[in-house]
Amino acid sequence: MRALRGLDLAVEEGTVCGLLGPNGAGKTTAVRVLTTLLRPDAGTARVAGYDVVREAAKVRRRIAVTGQYASVDGDLTGAENLRLFARLLRAPRARADELLERFGLADAADRPARTYSGGMRRRLDLAASLVTRPAVLFLDEPTTGLDPHSRNEIWNAVRELVGEGTTVLLTTQYLEEADRLADRVVLIDEGRAAHQGTPAELKAQIGRYAEVVVAEDGGTPALHAAAVVLDQLTGAQPVLDHERRTAGAVVLDPDLTLPHVVRELDAGRVPVVDVGLRPPTLDEVFLRLIPREEVAA
Repeated sequence: MRALRGLDLAVEEGTVCGLLGPNGAGKTTAVRVLTTLLRPDAGTARVAGYDVVREAAKVRRRIAVTGQYASVDGDLTGAENLRLFARLLRAPRARADELLERFGLADAADRPARTYSGGMRRRLDLAASLVTRPAVLFLDEPTTGLDPHSRNEIWNAVRELVGEGTTVLLTTQYLEEADRLADRVVLIDEGRAAHQGTPAELKAQIGRYAEVVVAEDGGTPALHAAAVVLDQLTGAQPVLDHERRTAGAVVLDPDLTLPHVVRELDAGRVPVVDVGLRPPTLDEVFLRLIPREEVAA
């Protein structure tokens, strides 16, 4: 069974490329090949200018990988962790102290890493990946399980790195994360790059998105009535969210206006709280372009 089937991927230096796809699409295999952990059966791949098979050692010296789970030792302090990485990688000890300051960990430098919050541990883990100033950084779901504040801290750190010239390949379950960070997004399906472009370009492929919020006292019948109207107006399968009391559908007709939607809802006597036409989210793009009964980035 082939995990990758002619994946064609090019990432410009100093940018963030978001790699998204359903489970089993080939994302992990692609990252393992690019980080020299898995030898490809065929084809070629170059990272930072070097072939991942013939020049694997040179590739490893120019990359860093931050996985889903922290690689730091919880029994060591933050400072001890980074100084250990610096010693192993033959980097100056001063680099460890510089990173503690940069990631806002200097005040907690002498505390065991096990006492850190989730966000602090992820920042320490990211700092450890940067001891050698990598040209290419692979981030595998870097903010899984973090609260919004901690997630924003990681996002800001990634933006700073890219501003300094680091190239980032990002895999994530949070499509909002890819939308916020990625200069280019590649949707992988069945081992191939099925769709790729900037987030704006991918959103433009599926047009606008109509969303209706029904009144609470309308219940499920109102939600289904709104879905019927959207189905007739858009020709797309509406998506229902019973918790938020919303019905939404992709709008492919460029001439469909908000007043037209409101009139049809009124004619159908649908009790409405709010109606909107807006650009789609990257989640909606993903569900539209790579439909599955169950999907995950």
